[in-house]
Amino acid sequence: MFFFAFAEVILSSVSSFFILNKSDYFCYMILHSFFVPLLSERMRVFDYVCVHLSGVFPSKNGVKKAFKNELILLNGKIAFSGEWLEEGDKVEVKAQDLGAFKVFPLKLEVLFEDAFMAVIHKPAGFSVSGNYYKTIQNALPYNLSVSKEEDALILPRPVHRLDKLTSGLLLVAKTRSAQINLGQQFENQQISKIYVALVKGKLEGEGLLDSSIDKQKAKTFYKSVRVEQSLSYTDVSMVELQPKTGRTHQLRIHMAEIGHPIVGDAVHDSEKVLKGKGLFLTACKVSFVHPISLLNQTFEISLPSKFDAFLKREKRRWKKFNA
Repeated sequence: MFFFAFAEVILSSVSSFFILNKSDYFCYMILHSFFVPLLSERMRVFDYVCVHLSGVFPSKNGVKKAFKNELILLNGKIAFSGEWLEEGDKVEVKAQDLGAFKVFPLKLEVLFEDAFMAVIHKPAGFSVSGNYYKTIQNALPYNLSVSKEEDALILPRPVHRLDKLTSGLLLVAKTRSAQINLGQQFENQQISKIYVALVKGKLEGEGLLDSSIDKQKAKTFYKSVRVEQSLSYTDVSMVELQPKTGRTHQLRIHMAEIGHPIVGDAVHDSEKVLKGKGLFLTACKVSFVHPISLLNQTFEISLPSKFDAFLKREKRRWKKFNA
């Protein structure tokens, strides 16, 4: 156990970006820096980093990797783990060089943002992440401010997925602690998400779908909201869908399995797919516990205008040809 004459360490976080123009951001580094106070006994820089940056490096193995990757600086020079510290020494921890990071300048609707997380409205047609340019991940720095918290992530990161064709609410972490907490809430099924979809055919009432997907348990609760007659599909139903698990394409697979594929789903619907209108599926409501304040949070958005427009068009066409 080490004891210090001063209980507090002067600690600061610096985020550095070189901006060439509105769409070209080059992320350089994030520094956690502090000056060593008077020590009650000698300490090596390795032990000091383990004690004072446990939020950045959750294990000694992580600290070892940081030294190996030359991410720890002592008085402006690459530090060696066995070096002894003296009062007034400056210790810095830098992030791995990301090189050139090109931000996608897509304007997003931000419903909530603080130093720890954000809630955004993801438009349909964009993947959340991936090894290419036009992703929501690459658009986040264009829309969100940099967190000044000690455990700030180099770049804000989505904590769950939405399919490329699905629009709706997406949770984003800006700090490591928020990322871990929200991830645990998803894993423990403590986050409630409600989707709305238009599906083919007349689907009434409510129920629970629990067929496995890729040999993994998958559960979806559905509730019928509205049914309209349709010239294209005989009937079209609006349903609320609440996934209890998070399998890939879960909602699309479950609805197709019971004979009510989501309108616009070209992957899981083998018959007459509507073209040019996209997938009629949106994540419209999310409830969770804020990872830091621990307050209950609920966010809700209106349905895309195309939902009501499509139902009205189908009803009008059905009446016209069945008069």
